[in-house]
Amino acid sequence: MLDAVSLVIENNEFFTLLGPSGCGKTTLLRAIAGFEQVDGGEIRIGGRRMNELPPYARNINTVFQSYALFPHMTVEENIGFGLEMKGVDGDARRARVREMLALVKLEQLARRRPAELSGGQQQRVALARALAPKPEVLLLDEPLSALDLKLRKEMQVELKRVQQEAGITFIFVTHDQEEALTLSDRIAVMSAGHILQVGTPTEIYERPRRRFVADFIGDINLLAGALEQGANGDALFRSDEMQIRIPCELADRVVPGRRHLAIRPENIRRVAPGEAHQLQARVENILYLGTATLYQCRTGNGTRIQVREGGSLAGPAVGDPVALSLPPQACLLLEG
Repeated sequence: MLDAVSLVIENNEFFTLLGPSGCGKTTLLRAIAGFEQVDGGEIRIGGRRMNELPPYARNINTVFQSYALFPHMTVEENIGFGLEMKGVDGDARRARVREMLALVKLEQLARRRPAELSGGQQQRVALARALAPKPEVLLLDEPLSALDLKLRKEMQVELKRVQQEAGITFIFVTHDQEEALTLSDRIAVMSAGHILQVGTPTEIYERPRRRFVADFIGDINLLAGALEQGANGDALFRSDEMQIRIPCELADRVVPGRRHLAIRPENIRRVAPGEAHQLQARVENILYLGTATLYQCRTGNGTRIQVREGGSLAGPAVGDPVALSLPPQACLLLEG
């Protein structure tokens, strides 16, 4: 169920609907496609109202999780099927199929059938088939979810390339935060039928406006406390364990009261004993991630703090005390 959703998606934009299962992102996609009827407002594509039009009358195509390729048809026949249904003549249809085969780099596999293709190749065929009729908008409902991790990352790069070369608006649904950050021009983060924030990947990751958005996108530390008015227009955040002065440019939109201070694990620094710091904690667990090491720490009051550093294992051991510095410019003050 959707509640007062309002969006403007630009022409030729790669726009992602991101959120947990059941948040309404697929419902919104189906409403755009015409498979769900809206009980208020308008859906417009290219300035034209879509509300009363059935799905087949909207210049939209969809790529689903299941590619639904015709097993008895070759790759080129699958790609050309939609064009044939639209009455495109043979020469024009074959030319467009060749164009799509080149776009998805499957020219050498044109005569194969789906059972002879890998998962990634089948995904490319489904994408080419959807793009062949030149839709104004292409809807993609978690099309990479069935692929293994390595192939999924490869296909993310290919999907972005295809979108840029095709020059078509893509509306992409996923619950994978990394996938959304990698692919998107802009992201809409959804929860319980609402859109909580729309922005570029950088804005969503580095400047989330709500606690849910900050917590859903990547790892983040959240500390409960109170915000007080400080001198010179800045603000003072206090908790039972620390206080930190927040510059006015980061605090001017948050009124005093109970708030959460948020900071990404990579922005916290371990400092030497005696150096200025805001938190004292003890290492509970160490996770080596290849490109980074994640220290899971806990303060004396039981607050869990994560610190991410470079890939080396050199550092404190489990049980060691650590002094942590939280740079004010890397801190966020969140409502909700």
